[in-house]
Amino acid sequence: MEISFEIGNKKHKKHANSIAEMIERASERRGTVLAVRKSEYILDKLLKGKSIIALDGQVVVGFCYFQNWENDQFIAHSGLIVNENYLGRGLSKKLKKQIFDVSRQKFPKAKIFGLTTSPAVMKINYELGYQSVNYSQLTNDENFWIGCKSCSNYQLLIKEKRKKCKCTGMLMDPRNL
Repeated sequence: MEISFEIGNKKHKKHANSIAEMIERASERRGTVLAVRKSEYILDKLLKGKSIIALDGQVVVGFCYFQNWENDQFIAHSGLIVNENYLGRGLSKKLKKQIFDVSRQKFPKAKIFGLTTSPAVMKINYELGYQSVNYSQLTNDENFWIGCKSCSNYQLLIKEKRKKCKCTGMLMDPRNL
């Protein structure tokens, strides 16, 4: 069957639990650095069209979402996950490209950012025009940083006064394109 990539919407709400479970399993497998999200949070991203879902028939094979911050000045891409049975097929790159395009269409002047420890995600981000930056160049919105609480490195982030962590901060500023 061919994998489809779709902007999240109400017909995908039945997949919120399986996406949340995929994120939790991946976090456990890696032992670190994935902010775990509850199914209600995932459902919100699906219903608001702030996500891309990849499906093989009715099987969720990938997901990524975005959230806007500071009056739409910043857009964070997060939650990139690929079903472990579908790894190695380039799905991460396709998901990142599609969430990038959707968020750029909705918020063309916004700076897009993310936090990652994955060399593969860093490579994809560089291809999309991101640069590695200091955390001071990212959003100051407290609610964004609260989202890091479920990550195993949260205490390090707080100890370092949100200036650094194990994740690499990456930013795409449309003014530099």
